[in-house]
Order: sequence, then structure tokens, then C-alpha cells
Amino acid sequence: MKILNIEGLTLFEIKQLVLQGGKFISFPYIASVFPKTLKKASNTYFIRPEESSFKYSLYFLFLNLSISWLALPWKPIYTLKSLFYDITGGKDVTLNVLAELCDNNPVYNPDIHYLKWDLA
Repeated sequence: MKILNIEGLTLFEIKQLVLQGGKFISFPYIASVFPKTLKKASNTYFIRPEESSFKYSLYFLFLNLSISWLALPWKPIYTLKSLFYDITGGKDVTLNVLAELCDNNPVYNPDIHYLKWDLA
């Protein structure tokens, strides 16, 4: 999972921005490989509290409108669901991403001495 828009932010700063209203958003879209229907999700975008997710959803909105209606019977249903998420601002995956970030973030503890040299 690739997360965009968090470059230069620490985990503490990300948590603070989430508490202020920031969120992690993913946009579902449909890919057609006839006769198969592939339901995909975009990269995850970090949306800051003062930012709108609309500019990120435009690409996936047009993608769903243009190429996702090609096969039947399930593509129109999947496409409508994807369009709903694109129009309403994306699928909120904040809790999942924060859990993943917290699990994979090494915490430095200065009280633990990793290398102890005893020269006596």
C-alpha cells in the first residue's frame, strides 16, 4: 500500500493532523479485462484538515465513467458503487492506515543501550 502526501511528516504529526480532521482516503475503480471484472483501489491519499479530496477523485471519476461500463452483468453495479465513493470524496481508510503505521513505526527508546562496550 502506497501512501501519498505524507512526505516529511512524522507519525506524531500525522496523528495530530488526523485529530484536527485529516484523513486517509482511497478511491475504488473498475478495470475491465473482458470477460473479467477487476475491482481495484487507488493509492491511499492523506487529506489534510484544510484540504478537499475532490481534486484527487476527479481522475478516478472519469476513469469509472469512461471504461468501466464495458461488460455485463455486474459492471454497472460495481461502477455505480465506485462512482458513489468518487463523488462523496472517497473511501475513508484512516483507522486501517493508522493501525498499520503504528505497527510498523520503530520507537527509539534512549534508556535502552543497544551497544554496550565493556572495556574493563
